[in-house]
Amino acid sequence: MSSELIYLKNITKSFDGQTVLDDLTLYIKENEFLTLLGPSGCGKTTTLRIIGGFEEPDKGVVLFDGKDITALPPNKRQLNTVFQKYALFTHMTIAENIAFGLKIKGKTKSYIDDKIKYALKLVNLDGYENRMPSTLSGGQQQRIAIARAIVNEPKVLLLDEPLGALDLKLRQDMQYELIRLKNELGITFVYVTHDQEEALTMSDTIVVMNQGYIQQIGSPEKIYNEPENAFVADFIGDSNIVDGLMIQDELVEIFGTRFACVDKGFGNNKPVDVVIRPEDVELVDPDKGQLTGTVTHLIFKGVHYEMEVTTPNGYEWLVHSTTCFPVGIEVGITVKPFNIQIMNKPASEDEEAVHVEE
Repeated sequence: MSSELIYLKNITKSFDGQTVLDDLTLYIKENEFLTLLGPSGCGKTTTLRIIGGFEEPDKGVVLFDGKDITALPPNKRQLNTVFQKYALFTHMTIAENIAFGLKIKGKTKSYIDDKIKYALKLVNLDGYENRMPSTLSGGQQQRIAIARAIVNEPKVLLLDEPLGALDLKLRQDMQYELIRLKNELGITFVYVTHDQEEALTMSDTIVVMNQGYIQQIGSPEKIYNEPENAFVADFIGDSNIVDGLMIQDELVEIFGTRFACVDKGFGNNKPVDVVIRPEDVELVDPDKGQLTGTVTHLIFKGVHYEMEVTTPNGYEWLVHSTTCFPVGIEVGITVKPFNIQIMNKPASEDEEAVHVEE
């Protein structure tokens, strides 16, 4: 059973009078791949920097293995950080870059040589010891930065948007590399990204953040299929978020039409937000649909067609289907009950950024 390795308790942090983290509490388990996900300015990098010791919180404590490390400098913590900018020493060979931290720790030459070979093999760059960083591609430089962090045998590897500068294909390759490394090394990964697909691909646990608050914590499947609020639903993948009226348990009204659903406990005749993923909107003959509309936009995306279907009230439904429905055709819209996700409407704008406990 995984145990809690890092515990951030009631962390608050401000810069120039602006609160970036507001009473944030978070547990990170041992051997977990945890991703902090959110838009720019949501506080995810600040959270990572506080874990790493590069920032000190205004309030709150950071516990590591049960010990208070809030005021401990980065070099005294059992963790290493990999940044987006790689931060390799350009005047040193790859071997010298990897050995840097080990030399500071006073390790023997034979120990260091063994570790360099081991790390390069781990990141699939055998034989690169004598190369200079300038002769390597972006992906190779990033793997060297990871190798340099790994040889120090940290309990935790912090990664701050490490794949942001890479092209799409390389980024996808590196995602699989990181998953493999995490499984082989058995260390905890804390990863920062604003890329939803990256988070869904790699993580055991995703922490969705906005405006300094945690919006939701959960597995990729739970975050995608059961978003806690409209922000999470809108940020993770594409969604149709529409106004609904919860008539009673398992029955919701959307645009004047009643749909069976599986949600309960929202009360009777209560306004709600309804989330339906584009791949869960089924297009049928107009006379078989619960709603009708006209296809107004069509793009071929390779795996599926992406369409917009405009209903008479003017709402544009986003639809993903492997079947092509040409622009101008009238279609029916139907949705299976378990593909309809009901959420409480926030009472105010402020309530849209709330701390949601797991």
